[in-house]
Amino acid sequence: MPVFAFTHAIARSPGASAVDGLRDDPSTVPDHAGLLAEHAAYVAALTAAGVAVDVLEPLEAFPDSVFVEDPALVFGNGAVLLRPGAPTRLGEREAMRPVLHRHFTRVLELREGEHADGGDVLVTESTVFIGLSLRTDRAGAEALAAHLATFGRTARIVDTPRGILHFKTACALVAEDTILATSAMAASGLFDGFNILRTPDGEDAAANALRVNDTLFVDDRFARTAGMLAAAGFAVRPLCVRETAKLDAGLSCMSLRWQN
Repeated sequence: MPVFAFTHAIARSPGASAVDGLRDDPSTVPDHAGLLAEHAAYVAALTAAGVAVDVLEPLEAFPDSVFVEDPALVFGNGAVLLRPGAPTRLGEREAMRPVLHRHFTRVLELREGEHADGGDVLVTESTVFIGLSLRTDRAGAEALAAHLATFGRTARIVDTPRGILHFKTACALVAEDTILATSAMAASGLFDGFNILRTPDGEDAAANALRVNDTLFVDDRFARTAGMLAAAGFAVRPLCVRETAKLDAGLSCMSLRWQN
């Protein structure tokens, strides 16, 4: 089965505190009602794509907890409890621990001093890319690579190009052999052997797309990217993430997905 074949997902509703989440531009404040609407539409889209979604209650103490992809990494045969690189997010992993144990019989954990965000992990058929960034350090990446080996996954630790928050901010697996990437990520040489589709000028944020079964979710602000992908034969579903984007986040961030 391809790595984007999913039957189950975990998501968490955004609390009222989500408007205070981490972001580069603190003057850009998202609207909570808008966040709720975008999240509900996102969950509905996952469901329509054939995924059963476990929607968790908000965590008001942790504004960024709607972005469940960062504190954990999941596969059909187990999960890894990560340690987010932003100190304010470390508590999210404790809330995620019982959730993972509810869904998986095998849960491995990063230890103190090892930091890795799920947003820096791109899973492909042959390789799991772990991008070093301000949120994922070498110790965390190496520990995660060791855990992945026990799940039968081969990891490759790489440098995320400068100016990119998370590795998957700038790339997405859209087919078994095809990566959607920004020009900077495409020029990095990291994806030799893959077909690369480059986001059009001015649409770098569209690179955080999400393939779920036969559907490719794309940020609805980027019509040229959506058109390019549709012309390439993908079943594109545009989703509104305008408020979510104000928190430097996108489509992959809001769920943990796996195949049972």
